[in-house]
Amino acid sequence: MHDAAFMTEQQRRMAWRCRRGMLELDIVLQRFIASHFQSLAQEELQALDALLELPDNEFWQLVSGQDTMTLSASAPSASALGVLAKINHSRAVIG
Repeated sequence: MHDAAFMTEQQRRMAWRCRRGMLELDIVLQRFIASHFQSLAQEELQALDALLELPDNEFWQLVSGQDTMTLSASAPSASALGVLAKINHSRAVIG
């Protein structure tokens, strides 16, 4: 997975916030953390932080492509789209 020794306190808190109650979302976000988290730019971390404020069902709908309207209300930036693309890349292995 990821090496917690190389993560800042902010990154550790954000990684912990990626633990979700919805199993599918939890699995995808843990894969995302393992694959992409260390390479996120500050703007992407801020976008991820905004996305993590969403309830699980709304967040899953964004990740699974079922809803795009929530994105414009929550985190409409290019950074948010980039983060969602990376999360979707992590989701691709689930199907």
